[in-house]
Amino acid sequence: MEVRPLTLQPEFYCRTDRHRAILARSASLADQFAKTAPEHDRAGTFPFGHFDALRASGYFALTVPPEYGGEGGGVFETVIAQERLARGDASTALAAGWHLYVIGKQATSLTWPPEVRERLFREAATGALINAAASEPATGSPSRGGLPTTRAVVQPDGSWQLTGRKNFTTLSPVLTYFLVSATVETTQEIGWFLVPRSAPGVKIEETWDSLGMRATGSHDLVLDQVVLEPNALVESGKGRSSARTDGWNLHIPAVYLGIAQAARDHAVRYAVERRTNSLQGPIAELPHIQRLIGEMELGLLPARSLLMDLAHRWDHEPEHRADLALPIAGCKLFVVDAAMAVVDKAMRVVGGAGLSRHLPLERYYRDVRAGLHNPPMEDVALANLARTAIALAQQEPGRPAVEPPIIPGP
Repeated sequence: MEVRPLTLQPEFYCRTDRHRAILARSASLADQFAKTAPEHDRAGTFPFGHFDALRASGYFALTVPPEYGGEGGGVFETVIAQERLARGDASTALAAGWHLYVIGKQATSLTWPPEVRERLFREAATGALINAAASEPATGSPSRGGLPTTRAVVQPDGSWQLTGRKNFTTLSPVLTYFLVSATVETTQEIGWFLVPRSAPGVKIEETWDSLGMRATGSHDLVLDQVVLEPNALVESGKGRSSARTDGWNLHIPAVYLGIAQAARDHAVRYAVERRTNSLQGPIAELPHIQRLIGEMELGLLPARSLLMDLAHRWDHEPEHRADLALPIAGCKLFVVDAAMAVVDKAMRVVGGAGLSRHLPLERYYRDVRAGLHNPPMEDVALANLARTAIALAQQEPGRPAVEPPIIPGP
């Protein structure tokens, strides 16, 4: 009997030669990073060599518009690139994804001043890196609201002075720019400031020592009376426009799907190769092992299908983007839950050996749980889904029109 591969793999979704080239680049980098990921995970060190390789490959230009020297990649291409890269080293993929996110989001929203945006695009095309610095010890995740404690004060000459501390500043060892949220003192609005790493008063405190994703370099950013040019304020308002869920957020579940795929691949190979003296064949022939493998496949199929479908729709159906925000938030929750379940089953296939640091499964097991703490947060996303469902039910034909119920937030 001819055995054909399951179709719902990333390769199945590559519709063009360009897609296949993007996937091949990620595969090559992932195979390279998989060799050194364990040592960086164990020591909690930042993989500078990985980022040198990413820069040399042009990976960071994926979402830069082509007119500025980039590849003009959209959400779908970012997702297939990130999922494959994460199979080699999830820390590297997650960290790199935040840069792709900021650049890609700005390439489609065009909300910043043109001169600042275009300069950033040109620099990013040649390897400059950027990430947002929004989380703070006092306020927690920016998705929960609240004004940043980081303060921005306008000076008499129009320049800005920023003072504050940010945590979870992923990519901090190699960032060229920090996109910093701060409360503008005069208006009490949230402002987003482009802060060069070279600015006096910018300091990184190496505080990152976590259970999972240990090599992301997510240290604290300290801003001590940092003076910035007037055009450093790139966005402002009472809302959280730079933190809203949109298609570019799908780079996050792509990473966790990649972890799950790597765990599945390892467990299946292990089951095919593992033999004991109590069996005539490999453990893959045991019914309970086959059930676990089948459950892993069953978990990956809908997670990948949902992720790829939403990414493709975001790129090709711009008229529906407003309606995709809630499904995209739900996708992150669904994929992360599915990924954790797949990794758990992979550990059961391998057994006690999966706890050994000589195998990658224990790293996958720790890394995949970090997805619970990436935006959007679970309770916020579920509450928004519930509010929408209730409001729609209240508007069903035959019911009197009513205002959506007020449901306490988180």
